[in-house]
Amino acid sequence: MSTVTVRTAEERRQNHYAMRLSLVVGAAMLIGKGSAYYLTGSAAILSDAIESVIHVLAVAFAAFSLHLSVKPPDTRFPYGYERIAFFSAGFEGALIVLAAFSIIWTVADKWSHGLQIERLGTGVLVVLAASLVNGALGWHLIRTGRRTNSIILEANGKHVLTDCWTSVGVVGGLCLVLVTGWLPFDPILAIAVAVNILWSGAHLMYRSVGGLMDYTDPQRTSRVLAAIEPLRRELRIEHHGLRVRHTGQRTLIEIHLLFPFAMTLGDAHRRATVLEKHLASVLGEEVEVVTHLESLEDHAAVHGRTH
Repeated sequence: MSTVTVRTAEERRQNHYAMRLSLVVGAAMLIGKGSAYYLTGSAAILSDAIESVIHVLAVAFAAFSLHLSVKPPDTRFPYGYERIAFFSAGFEGALIVLAAFSIIWTVADKWSHGLQIERLGTGVLVVLAASLVNGALGWHLIRTGRRTNSIILEANGKHVLTDCWTSVGVVGGLCLVLVTGWLPFDPILAIAVAVNILWSGAHLMYRSVGGLMDYTDPQRTSRVLAAIEPLRRELRIEHHGLRVRHTGQRTLIEIHLLFPFAMTLGDAHRRATVLEKHLASVLGEEVEVVTHLESLEDHAAVHGRTH
């Protein structure tokens, strides 16, 4: 078995800095949008503010998950804590879905009691500023998460971008209210915002379940096969039983290697080690490779079936 770690202390520092930045900005956005709703009474701005409440809760849990995910394996968790990343993404998705239903219920209740909007121009400016800040932050989080292979940061960045587009939609709808004077544009837009973030939350939950259930990623598997092929021919190795899965931080590879019966165990192990180190070095991410050595001539008979 070979393991390579490409995540540096600098990358870990960048991840934690990005998460702290997300938490601070999220809290600031919540205060700003809450103030905008207080000034205007807009249902659309209220929906945006509710989404920001959920966002702050999700970021707090994501920050805890990021801290836990980098802990080394121990006697209680011998495979490490990395899978908390998928749980974090699922938790964030569930909170987004909760926010969507909360928005729909709140807007419907507000609409039934009559629509009143004041100082709309000020509210539009506040929400517009929030959308610009969130857009920059979301782009930074996704870029950092992909560079450091952190699903926690990437999921958080997508949530922030969802918040950004939500705010953009709110601004557009409120401008329609300003231009036309038709107040129902406000609650209609708020419900449209809720449907949009409902879709985003459901997607995060789907990705979370896939990771926890070791769903096969064809793209990642194809990359591993492409990395194996040239060295396989050079070392004269046959293989089967390839399994590739991702923990949220590392790629785990299991593969059965077939060698001629006459080859010594030492030579077979040496070639397997060369393949393991090759895979761990060329994939450009944290990789753990586990190989199982078998005899080429009789492996089917030994296992009692044909592979």
